[in-house]
Amino acid sequence: QVQVVESGGGLVQAGDSLTLSCVASGRTFRSYAVGWFRQAPGKELEFVISGSWNDDKTYSADSSEGRFTISRDNAKNTVYLQMNNLTPEDTAVYYCAATERFIAAMTRNDYDYWGQGTQVTVSS
Repeated sequence: QVQVVESGGGLVQAGDSLTLSCVASGRTFRSYAVGWFRQAPGKELEFVISGSWNDDKTYSADSSEGRFTISRDNAKNTVYLQMNNLTPEDTAVYYCAATERFIAAMTRNDYDYWGQGTQVTVSS
């Protein structure tokens, strides 16, 4: 199995950009689909974006479409979440998740391995 650890969260201002990292250990990340989810205070966990492991296809939630991108560096066993033009509504704990059961996935139940999360706070 694989372990994932997120990093890169912090406090930023509205309009700023931020890049989160998700580093895998235990096994190579190459054949895992990876997704990002987030949970804002008092709200349910929601899908943000994901990428398939065998091509460059990505899948975004409406809230992140056009602002967030996902990329991976298999040599570093790392997946990145680039977030641009952040708004206070993006404030949440962001989680990285991985699965080898699917080429790509957008539902929390499809993912088997989760990180502990990293806090992103966007001030207005």
